[in-house]
Amino acid sequence: MDPSYGPDDARQPGAVGATGDRSTLTLHVNGAERTLTLDHRTTVLDALREHLDLTGTKKGCDHGQCGACTVLVDGRRANSCLLLAVAHDGARITTVEGLADGDLLHPLQEAFLDRDALQCGYCTPGQICSAVGVLDEAARGFPSHVTARTAPVTGPVPLDATEIRERMSGNLCRCGAYPRIVEAIEDVAP
Repeated sequence: MDPSYGPDDARQPGAVGATGDRSTLTLHVNGAERTLTLDHRTTVLDALREHLDLTGTKKGCDHGQCGACTVLVDGRRANSCLLLAVAHDGARITTVEGLADGDLLHPLQEAFLDRDALQCGYCTPGQICSAVGVLDEAARGFPSHVTARTAPVTGPVPLDATEIRERMSGNLCRCGAYPRIVEAIEDVAP
């Protein structure tokens, strides 16, 4: 700390409130517009958990390797621990809390419960958000590494167990609930 500044002086380099250290931004989270003033280093994950009290999204590895923090950003799945909030001003973010319609669960949330596709449940919010993204990507015809080269380019990609495992490979489960997770997604896939 520079002794020429007082401990609460906003001009102190690196102090919260120092000019240029924070920005005001708007995120549309689960359908609600939220305006926040955040440190430039704040990730979308930390904005959700620490500033908006949406703790469904989990912090696992904090390096984008486990998928526990997966949310939907403008309809596409993303690891929220890797996204700086200030770079997503105006983005539409859906967390696991935003998938349900009041007391009516999203079909994937229901399928995960019906199939008992969880053990400890820590990875489940990220798994479910990722699965929502998988269903959308396949419906829009996005191929994966295992999609047959003979598959039509313009139509939906059929989701079998191999296709689902490949597309969900960025979401890890320490408990090993993978077979039930695949079954739950198969139950909802068209």
